[in-house]
Amino acid sequence: MYQPLADELRPTTLDEVYGQDEILGEGKMLRRMIESGKVPNLIFYGPSGTGKTTVANIIADATQRTLYKLNATTASTADIKEIVSQLDTLLAPNGVLLYLDEIQSFNKKQQQTLLEHIENGKITLIASTTENPYFYVFNAILSRSTVFEFKPITPEAALRAVQRAVNYMAGKTGLSVTAEDGALEYIATSCGGDIRKAINAVEALFIAARPGDAALTLTLEDAKAVTQRSAMRYDREGDNHYDCLSALMKSIRGSDPDAAIHYLARFLEAGDLPACCRRILCSACEDIGLAYPLAIPIVKACVDSALQLGMPEARLPLADAVIFLATAPKSNSGVMAIDKALSDVRAGRLGDFPRELQNVHADSFGQEREQGYLYPHNFPNHWVRQQYLPDLIKDAHYYEYGDNKIEQAAKHYWDEIKK
Repeated sequence: MYQPLADELRPTTLDEVYGQDEILGEGKMLRRMIESGKVPNLIFYGPSGTGKTTVANIIADATQRTLYKLNATTASTADIKEIVSQLDTLLAPNGVLLYLDEIQSFNKKQQQTLLEHIENGKITLIASTTENPYFYVFNAILSRSTVFEFKPITPEAALRAVQRAVNYMAGKTGLSVTAEDGALEYIATSCGGDIRKAINAVEALFIAARPGDAALTLTLEDAKAVTQRSAMRYDREGDNHYDCLSALMKSIRGSDPDAAIHYLARFLEAGDLPACCRRILCSACEDIGLAYPLAIPIVKACVDSALQLGMPEARLPLADAVIFLATAPKSNSGVMAIDKALSDVRAGRLGDFPRELQNVHADSFGQEREQGYLYPHNFPNHWVRQQYLPDLIKDAHYYEYGDNKIEQAAKHYWDEIKK
């Protein structure tokens, strides 16, 4: 019966687990818990292929408890009740260790079904999720669990796993194996922190070996062929999507064109044009704003061109837009001003419109009053002093000129006129 290589090589001890030194290294919290043999309810949070299931298996062995595995995307409340029915029987004399994958797919009722049994300790829950548990797991479960985050595997750790897989397959197949310079490193880097992907790539290289050959050369070209697009971690509804959006905008705001173009490339590779286009348009207004007002129509033209062109040509105007924004002068004076004004409006600090600004046609029929509005264009420099804000907030001050050349030029212009 076929068994995937990643499953054959699944670690059986903590020392064999690649990466996760922050939680599984000598003296670290999760390792100490496991070695004590008394493991509380746990939630493992992190991307796939980072060791969550493997560590759950190791915990089951260390605690000598019966391990049950459920995937929340397909499991039901009946599956949980079936496991509960085996408590205090010969099938589970020391209680049950339940590994629940993708717990975020369980609804509130299904998660509540677990509460009574994880509280009394008869079921120890190890739940895993690729999403942030503080957003997707109900508080009743969270408050009874300890959360550990599993990080993507570093290329250095992935390379050790790749080398182990190559050696194992060489021994299993009896082939004399050599690897071109950079081939194994390419697999380790391109797996995107997912050990399973890296080992699957090694397995594919051996499966593709020509029958009858006594030697196998792992070429860089073949390594690229079996790992194409595998480094991408992207889910349009998941944390990674919003993290990437945040990273793109913060890199633009931080005036780092290299980082900004990198995060744009992630969106383009995932084929998600609308999301990055919205963020780029937002950044033009929020982060460049009045320091270079022409950035807004320029970026709008780039975005329109990208959406009309589609991929792969869309990368051209979007790359121009992102580098343009990242290297442009910055000002958030506009967003600061509107947020201050919104704060007053939401607090009810409104007041009546000054009589000078009211629409004269709003007067009662036959009772039109003198409005007193002064038309600025009739005065020198097209400006005349008069009150525009309501009496209640007539002294409110929202806008502060930014310290960039354009806004300071405008400030100087109006200071001279209004002094």
